[in-house]
Amino acid sequence: MPEYFNTGKIVATFGLHGEIILLHKTGQADAFKDIRTVFIEEKQHSFIPYFIESNRIRNQEEVYLKLEGIQTKEGAAKLLRKQVYLDEDNFRKIVSPDSVLFYLGFKVADKAAGIIGRVAEVVELPAQLLLKVHQNDTELLIPLNSNTLQQIDKNNKIIHVILPDGLLDVYRK
Repeated sequence: MPEYFNTGKIVATFGLHGEIILLHKTGQADAFKDIRTVFIEEKQHSFIPYFIESNRIRNQEEVYLKLEGIQTKEGAAKLLRKQVYLDEDNFRKIVSPDSVLFYLGFKVADKAAGIIGRVAEVVELPAQLLLKVHQNDTELLIPLNSNTLQQIDKNNKIIHVILPDGLLDVYRK
Protein backbone atom coordinates (compact mmCIF):
# COMPACT_ATOMS: atom_id res chain seq x y z
CA MET A 1 0.00 0.00 0.00
CA PRO A 2 1.45 3.39 -0.95
CA GLU A 3 2.32 5.86 1.77
CA TYR A 4 0.82 9.35 1.62
CA PHE A 5 2.10 12.47 3.33
CA ASN A 6 -0.05 15.39 4.44
CA THR A 7 1.02 18.49 2.56
CA GLY A 8 -1.71 20.95 3.44
CA LYS A 9 -5.36 21.82 3.56
CA ILE A 10 -7.89 23.29 1.15
CA VAL A 11 -8.81 26.64 2.71
CA ALA A 12 -10.93 28.39 0.07
CA THR A 13 -12.48 28.30 -3.35
CA PHE A 14 -11.56 30.87 -5.97
CA GLY A 15 -13.57 32.10 -8.93
CA LEU A 16 -16.53 30.48 -10.62
CA HIS A 17 -14.74 27.64 -12.42
CA GLY A 18 -13.79 25.41 -9.50
CA GLU A 19 -10.34 26.57 -8.46
CA ILE A 20 -9.26 25.89 -4.89
CA ILE A 21 -6.66 27.48 -2.64
CA LEU A 22 -4.30 25.03 -0.97
CA LEU A 23 -2.48 26.16 2.18
CA HIS A 24 0.75 24.15 2.31
CA LYS A 25 3.83 23.98 4.52
CA THR A 26 6.37 22.72 2.02
CA GLY A 27 8.67 25.69 2.54
CA GLN A 28 8.69 26.48 -1.20
CA ALA A 29 6.34 28.82 -3.04
CA ASP A 30 6.66 26.90 -6.32
CA ALA A 31 6.42 23.45 -4.74
CA PHE A 32 3.47 22.31 -6.87
CA LYS A 33 4.92 23.51 -10.18
CA ASP A 34 5.69 19.99 -11.46
CA ILE A 35 3.14 17.99 -9.45
CA ARG A 36 0.43 16.38 -11.57
CA THR A 37 -1.60 14.51 -8.93
CA VAL A 38 -2.71 15.22 -5.37
CA PHE A 39 -4.64 12.92 -3.07
CA ILE A 40 -7.53 14.31 -1.06
CA GLU A 41 -8.71 12.55 2.06
CA GLU A 42 -12.46 12.63 1.53
CA LYS A 43 -13.09 10.09 4.29
CA GLN A 44 -10.67 8.96 6.96
CA HIS A 45 -7.85 6.91 5.37
CA SER A 46 -9.52 7.15 1.95
CA PHE A 47 -7.23 9.00 -0.46
CA ILE A 48 -8.83 9.99 -3.76
CA PRO A 49 -6.49 11.05 -6.60
CA TYR A 50 -7.15 14.37 -8.32
CA PHE A 51 -5.24 15.40 -11.41
CA ILE A 52 -4.01 18.98 -11.51
CA GLU A 53 -5.02 20.85 -14.68
CA SER A 54 -3.21 24.03 -13.68
CA ASN A 55 -1.63 25.74 -10.71
CA ARG A 56 -0.27 29.16 -9.85
CA ILE A 57 1.36 30.66 -6.82
CA ARG A 58 -0.74 32.86 -4.57
CA ASN A 59 1.97 33.50 -1.94
CA GLN A 60 4.75 31.63 -0.12
CA GLU A 61 2.32 29.19 1.55
CA GLU A 62 -0.66 29.11 -0.80
CA VAL A 63 -1.26 27.92 -4.33
CA TYR A 64 -4.30 28.05 -6.62
CA LEU A 65 -5.12 24.61 -8.01
CA LYS A 66 -7.52 23.74 -10.81
CA LEU A 67 -8.39 20.06 -10.46
CA GLU A 68 -9.70 17.83 -13.24
CA GLY A 69 -13.42 17.13 -12.81
CA ILE A 70 -14.09 20.17 -10.62
CA GLN A 71 -15.79 22.72 -12.90
CA THR A 72 -17.86 24.88 -10.55
CA LYS A 73 -17.50 26.86 -7.36
CA GLU A 74 -20.02 24.47 -5.77
CA GLY A 75 -17.94 21.46 -6.76
CA ALA A 76 -14.84 23.07 -5.27
CA ALA A 77 -16.76 23.95 -2.08
CA LYS A 78 -17.25 20.23 -1.38
CA LEU A 79 -13.47 19.96 -0.92
CA LEU A 80 -13.18 22.80 1.61
CA ARG A 81 -11.25 21.95 4.79
CA LYS A 82 -10.11 18.62 3.31
CA GLN A 83 -6.52 17.50 3.87
CA VAL A 84 -4.29 17.17 0.81
CA TYR A 85 -1.62 14.48 0.49
CA LEU A 86 1.16 13.53 -1.89
CA ASP A 87 2.68 10.14 -2.58
CA GLU A 88 6.13 9.66 -1.07
CA ASP A 89 8.10 10.23 -4.29
CA ASN A 90 6.47 13.59 -5.04
CA PHE A 91 6.53 14.58 -1.39
CA ARG A 92 10.29 14.02 -1.06
CA LYS A 93 10.90 15.98 -4.30
CA ILE A 94 9.19 19.16 -3.15
CA VAL A 95 9.49 19.45 0.61
CA SER A 96 12.30 21.68 1.80
CA PRO A 97 14.72 20.26 4.40
CA ASP A 98 13.95 23.44 6.36
CA SER A 99 10.25 22.56 6.56
CA VAL A 100 8.86 20.59 9.50
CA LEU A 101 7.13 18.36 6.95
CA PHE A 102 10.56 17.04 5.96
CA TYR A 103 10.47 14.73 9.01
CA LEU A 104 7.24 12.94 8.08
CA GLY A 105 7.93 9.24 7.71
CA PHE A 106 11.13 9.37 9.78
CA LYS A 107 11.50 6.78 12.55
CA VAL A 108 11.68 8.06 16.13
CA ALA A 109 14.16 6.28 18.40
CA ASP A 110 14.40 6.87 22.14
CA LYS A 111 17.74 6.27 23.82
CA ALA A 112 16.15 3.92 26.38
CA ALA A 113 13.14 2.45 24.52
CA GLY A 114 14.58 2.07 21.02
CA ILE A 115 12.42 2.57 17.92
CA ILE A 116 9.06 4.02 18.92
CA GLY A 117 7.42 4.38 15.51
CA ARG A 118 7.19 6.62 12.43
CA VAL A 119 6.29 10.30 12.36
CA ALA A 120 2.74 10.57 11.00
CA GLU A 121 2.27 14.29 11.65
CA VAL A 122 4.20 17.25 13.01
CA VAL A 123 2.25 19.57 15.32
CA GLU A 124 3.72 23.06 15.60
CA LEU A 125 3.32 24.77 18.97
CA PRO A 126 4.89 28.07 20.06
CA ALA A 127 7.48 26.51 22.40
CA GLN A 128 8.15 23.20 20.66
CA LEU A 129 7.18 20.71 18.02
CA LEU A 130 5.20 17.57 18.77
CA LEU A 131 5.74 14.49 16.67
CA LYS A 132 2.60 12.42 16.27
CA VAL A 133 3.81 8.82 16.15
CA HIS A 134 1.73 5.67 15.73
CA GLN A 135 2.74 2.62 17.74
CA ASN A 136 0.46 -0.38 17.23
CA ASP A 137 -3.00 1.17 17.64
CA THR A 138 -1.84 3.99 19.91
CA GLU A 139 -1.10 7.56 18.92
CA LEU A 140 1.82 9.06 20.84
CA LEU A 141 2.81 12.71 21.03
CA ILE A 142 6.57 13.04 21.33
CA PRO A 143 7.91 16.49 22.32
CA LEU A 144 10.75 17.72 20.14
CA ASN A 145 12.72 20.50 21.78
CA SER A 146 16.25 21.28 22.94
CA ASN A 147 15.82 18.98 25.96
CA THR A 148 14.59 15.91 24.06
CA LEU A 149 16.27 16.11 20.65
CA GLN A 150 19.55 14.24 20.56
CA GLN A 151 20.27 13.94 16.82
CA ILE A 152 18.58 13.80 13.41
CA ASP A 153 20.02 11.22 11.04
CA LYS A 154 18.74 12.39 7.64
CA ASN A 155 20.50 9.60 5.73
CA ASN A 156 18.75 6.82 7.67
CA LYS A 157 15.62 8.91 8.38
CA ILE A 158 15.81 8.53 12.17
CA ILE A 159 15.15 11.16 14.83
CA HIS A 160 17.03 10.24 18.01
CA VAL A 161 15.45 11.53 21.22
CA ILE A 162 15.93 11.21 24.96
CA LEU A 163 12.44 11.17 26.45
CA PRO A 164 11.58 12.00 30.06
CA ASP A 165 11.18 8.98 32.31
CA GLY A 166 7.61 7.69 32.28
CA LEU A 167 6.42 9.55 29.16
CA LEU A 168 5.87 6.39 27.11
CA ASP A 169 4.24 4.67 30.11
CA VAL A 170 1.44 7.25 29.99
CA TYR A 171 0.42 5.92 26.57
CA ARG A 172 0.74 2.25 27.48
CA LYS A 173 -1.90 2.27 30.21
